[in-house]
Amino acid sequence: MSDTHLYSDNSLGEAHSSVDTTKNRKGFKRMLAYFGPAYLVSVGYMDPGNWATDLQGGAQFGYKLIWVLLMSNLMALLLQSLSARLGIVRRKDLAQANREVYPPLVNFCLYILAELAIAACDLAEVLGMAIGINLLTRLPLIGGVAFTVLDTFLLLWLQKLGIRKLEAFIIALVAIIGLSFLIEIIFAKPNLVDVAKGFIPTSLNQQALYIAVGIIGATVMPHNLYLHSALVQTRKISTDTAGIKKALKFNLIDSTIALNAAFFVNAAILVLAATAFFATGHREVAKIEDAHKLLQPMLGTKLAPLLFAIALIAAGQSSTVTGTMAGQIVMEGYLSLRINPLLRRLLTRLIAILPAAVVILLYGDEKVDALLVFSQVVLSVQLGFAIIPLIHFVSDKQAMGEFAIKTYTKVLAWLVAVILVSLNVKLIADEILDFFDVEVNIVWKIIIVCAVLLFIWLFLMMTFLPIVQRRRHKKNIALHREPLPLENLFIPQTQHIAIALDFTNNDERLIAHAISQGKQYANYTLLHIVESVSASYLGTSSDDTETRKDRARLQSYAEQLTKLGYTVTVELGFKNRVSEIIRLVKAADADLLVMGAHRHSGIKDYLFGETIESVRHQLEIPVLIINV
Repeated sequence: MSDTHLYSDNSLGEAHSSVDTTKNRKGFKRMLAYFGPAYLVSVGYMDPGNWATDLQGGAQFGYKLIWVLLMSNLMALLLQSLSARLGIVRRKDLAQANREVYPPLVNFCLYILAELAIAACDLAEVLGMAIGINLLTRLPLIGGVAFTVLDTFLLLWLQKLGIRKLEAFIIALVAIIGLSFLIEIIFAKPNLVDVAKGFIPTSLNQQALYIAVGIIGATVMPHNLYLHSALVQTRKISTDTAGIKKALKFNLIDSTIALNAAFFVNAAILVLAATAFFATGHREVAKIEDAHKLLQPMLGTKLAPLLFAIALIAAGQSSTVTGTMAGQIVMEGYLSLRINPLLRRLLTRLIAILPAAVVILLYGDEKVDALLVFSQVVLSVQLGFAIIPLIHFVSDKQAMGEFAIKTYTKVLAWLVAVILVSLNVKLIADEILDFFDVEVNIVWKIIIVCAVLLFIWLFLMMTFLPIVQRRRHKKNIALHREPLPLENLFIPQTQHIAIALDFTNNDERLIAHAISQGKQYANYTLLHIVESVSASYLGTSSDDTETRKDRARLQSYAEQLTKLGYTVTVELGFKNRVSEIIRLVKAADADLLVMGAHRHSGIKDYLFGETIESVRHQLEIPVLIINV
């Protein structure tokens, strides 16, 4: 098999519909056939990036950010159920759906953002596993980072065993993480009254907001929306209404169990940090290594730091599997390209290793946790660009039919999107303003302003284009609903035809098409727009070489046509091509304009295609466009 080949329509083609849920099963076995995809998704909600944000949140602010975790979990449950709905009903993942709706430039930008999110996630996994290996074996972090390349081969081996074996492996790792933290919480003995108070929302200062947005980014992970919409397609389901409803029901149960397990892990990390560090005055503890070091004296057992390190490695290893699958889905969905799984995995891992290695080599191990938190903020900033298209797609009654989400679900989904986007806008605005307060090179300020403008443009396109397209579709349906009787098919004889010539080898074809419309009954006006430098400044007063040659060529055409019995006049225009063509056509009182379309691509399409569009929109007479 070659390293690259054309994309197939099926998401995760090698595992698509590989688990048959249509077999006659009874009781729990019937439900069990659907279980699995949400657990692969849930590991992304308990990866090392979550650890960094949860530890900092608990150590610095106690139990105050538990409500942020709960809100994030509820958001994740809603959004993941929407993602699963898209995959089950339309049998397309989020990247494929985006490719169908948005223009290529918007899709390319969304693809780049999705890849950045996956790289940020993988960065957290690399750092987390390296830290876990360091805590267990004392292997330096830079060695642990390099060692994580080897898990590439573990993933490939698991994929060959099939999707169910892969799911079983992930569930086993999730169980290890959950059991480890259950024991840790028993050791910690937190004050349950204070923990309960943490579920009450409170206001956030800028530092708490940064951690909160990091928690949200680490919990509601954008690439998980791509992943879940593809993973549900590994189940072969009945495509009738009853079969789809059953799949939606069991996947919701699957998601609820899996994401609540992830919430327990995240809450356990935050509560552990709040109990062991915040409550004892160690509020400066914000690093995973410091937390590991202090767990034994704080909790009074050697088992606590050991369980902590084991759980950290399990979290990193499980997350790296799903991150790679998300990368495959994004690349295939947006680019219609599938590459060798080993190459894809190595590229993803190397992109993650590079910044980790640079930070460790330049700044030392102490900056690793700050990089972890920053990676989660990057994830959160990208969230809106995955959530908003998803809401559009599952709200589309034409594509989703009776399975389009109800109004109340739509309101909740948009409320979640508004909250997430608002938090991110506030965070980014605060960071940019702080950055601008410092004396920095003007070039960096220009780059940041341009980046912000690009993000605004992309956000507006992504948000409003599907709405515009749906309205156009409804308008077209309304316009073409009833067939009209054909009662008046008479078209008066064309009396005067204008022909816009560009003095290429295609002139003869344009003139021929014009003559086929008017024969010898019509008058003809040959037009050409002079675009020399002199013509641009002097207009009709121009008398440069190009103007004289253009006039002579028009006269030559006119003389030849006159000899053939046609009535012909010539007109030169100057300066602006569009406005001059319109002026000359109106001055000639023509009732038909003939123009050539050169079928250009790229920048020429904008230059020449825009001329045709502008001219035909500003003229009330018919415009005949000839492909030449």
